[in-house]
Amino acid sequence: MTSPYIALVTGAGSGIGRATTLRFVRAGARVLAVDLNPDGLAETAAFAEDPGAIETFTADVTAEDAPASAIGRAVARFGRLDWLVNNAGIGAAKAAHLTSDAEWDRYVDVNLRQLFRFSREALPHLQAGRGAIVNIASVFGLFGHPGVAPYAATKAAVVGLTRQMAADYGPKGIRVNAVAPGVIETALTRGRIVGDPRFQALNIDPIPFPRLGRPEDVANAVYFLVSEEASYVSGHVLAVDGGWSVTNYSRRGAAL
Repeated sequence: MTSPYIALVTGAGSGIGRATTLRFVRAGARVLAVDLNPDGLAETAAFAEDPGAIETFTADVTAEDAPASAIGRAVARFGRLDWLVNNAGIGAAKAAHLTSDAEWDRYVDVNLRQLFRFSREALPHLQAGRGAIVNIASVFGLFGHPGVAPYAATKAAVVGLTRQMAADYGPKGIRVNAVAPGVIETALTRGRIVGDPRFQALNIDPIPFPRLGRPEDVANAVYFLVSEEASYVSGHVLAVDGGWSVTNYSRRGAAL
């Protein structure tokens, strides 16, 4: 790269956000890493080959001033902004009839509203041919799935917003894509992966690939979409799920 790319990654204190931040740093980028957990951010920076490439910023992404404050810090620290990765979100939802108004509003705020607001704040800073946004959606935003109504609805909205922004800002030379992870093994999912038979039957058994997804798998997909290798890719939703969403597969059935 002729000059380092500058990225902002939300939810960078663990999991996919941490892996994406570290992937960017390995590629020579500079990153403003945003998270509510300062200890998680410190760990992310400590894992980096070049800790000086990461500026940490502790914030609740749903706070009214968070987008302007975070993007302002990135521009002040690094001089510009090239990539935005909207990764922060919440899961572990319930069926519609079990979801309260307050719970619904929380999913909308965290999974959709703040993503929109960070994107809106970032767009004026992104330059033609260099600027890119990647939103972290979910395979549950592409297909119906039992018992995750507010999560699936907000992730489906992320998919729709991604495609709309690709249409609106593609003429300006700004690319907008999404990654839709399947089951990714992280500290937040490990308990259900190991100890929840229903979760295993619905989410693990249908994966034809012989291992679970890792945060690094998603980070590599995100990096591809922001990189020059994907310079003609926009409005795309890239599933990273080991084939879960496109195969009629059962591990137990295949073993019979």
